[in-house]
Amino acid sequence: MIADMNPAWITGEASEHVLTYADGSTRRVYVTGIETPYPQGKLIVSRTNTQGIITHCNQSFVDMAGYEEAELIGQPHCLLRHPDMPHGAFKDLWETVHAGKQWHGYVKNLRKDGGHYWVYATVVPNVRNGEIVGYTSVRREPSREKVAAAEALYKTMS
Repeated sequence: MIADMNPAWITGEASEHVLTYADGSTRRVYVTGIETPYPQGKLIVSRTNTQGIITHCNQSFVDMAGYEEAELIGQPHCLLRHPDMPHGAFKDLWETVHAGKQWHGYVKNLRKDGGHYWVYATVVPNVRNGEIVGYTSVRREPSREKVAAAEALYKTMS
C-alpha cells in the first residue's frame, strides 16, 4: 500500500483526490495543476520488477518526480499516477508488457509537490532465459500536440 501524500509537500493551492489502484487500495493525493517542463535533451529511465516496484531510477527521474532516490526505490511505480490518467491506459500498458511486447504512450505523472509532468513513455519487458523478470521504462520529451490529443482522449476513457 502506498502512503497518502503529505499536504506539507505541496507547493501552492491544491485539490484533493482519492485514487483507487488495481489492487483495490486507495491513496489520497493533492494536485496543483502546475506543470514542470520536461528537461530538454534528457531521458527519464526507471526499472521495475514484475509487480511494478521500482528497482532503479536515473537522476532525471529523481529530478522530475521530486522525490529522493531512496523514497522511490522499493515503491510501486504507480506512486506517480496522476488522477487525470484513466485506468484504461494503464490496463493497456500492463496487458501489453505482460504479453512480452513494447508499450508506447503519453503519460501525465504526479510529482511529490502536487505538480505534474508529461512524458512519451516506452516500456519494454526485461527477459532472461525466456522469462520476464521486470520492465524498463524510458521517457522522452513529448510532443505538445500529442499531449493535447492524449488529454482529450483520456477525458473520454475510464
